[in-house]
Amino acid sequence: MPRWLLAALLVLLTLPTHAGALRDRIAERRQQAAPFEQLKDLAYGPHERQRFDVYLPKPRPTGAPIILLVHGGGWRHGDKGADSVVEHKVRHWVGQGVILVSTNYRLLPETAPLEQADDVARALAAVQRQAAGWGGDANRLVLMGHSAGAHLVALLGASPERVKAAGAAPWRATVALDSAALDLPAIMQRRHLRLYDQAFGDDPANWRAASPLHQQRTAGPPLLAVCSTERNDGPCPNAEAFAAAAKPLGMRVEILPQARSHREINVDLGNDAAYTGAVDAFLRSVDARWPVAR
Repeated sequence: MPRWLLAALLVLLTLPTHAGALRDRIAERRQQAAPFEQLKDLAYGPHERQRFDVYLPKPRPTGAPIILLVHGGGWRHGDKGADSVVEHKVRHWVGQGVILVSTNYRLLPETAPLEQADDVARALAAVQRQAAGWGGDANRLVLMGHSAGAHLVALLGASPERVKAAGAAPWRATVALDSAALDLPAIMQRRHLRLYDQAFGDDPANWRAASPLHQQRTAGPPLLAVCSTERNDGPCPNAEAFAAAAKPLGMRVEILPQARSHREINVDLGNDAAYTGAVDAFLRSVDARWPVAR
């Protein structure tokens, strides 16, 4: 993080009365320092959480690929503008001519994960409708999520009826960043974090309804599952089980294990050259025109 931004954030913590204005100044300086144009809080529904931000290369591109980012937070927390979600990803991909969109969605306890997936599908439909006006190509869209967001994007890949009901079309590929919930019943039937109970309850029928592995009945878009080898709740075995179930359907699933923490899987993407290069290689394999990092 730039030194000026860290200092400003420390000041922010000590001056709550002026927090909003200071956040605005930080955002303004960040935008001035980076080659992008930002469109903030575009609505895809009536709820205050049904909003996304768009980061556009300067000058505006033509026919650019798009990444739609879905934040994590245990289905209960998180925000589209968090540094861990956007900072390095904007710097890397928007700097290469990719349009990046970061979306919010409604959260627990108001909204259960299945309805959260519907929100993401609505955001996807809105991005696809507006892409051409931003200089993007809706047919070159990648859906990417971290943690709970990774579960939601994988669930949409397994649920074409949800996607269609929201008015969205299929997308180019999915990148799931460190979800242990691709095979949800497997994690619910062993020792697990309480946040899973809060999100999915104790009914096995609900687990299966929200489990990407159990909903994947036809081949969805190619999926890259990035997983932490440092977690003790098994995201990599969970991803392997999903890949094994998807293979007979003719669906391409690749697994990218990383010796990084759950947080680092998110934060390091766009910043660590080897890790980011591996994700870019997957994206280039599904889109031959995907930009090569300069």
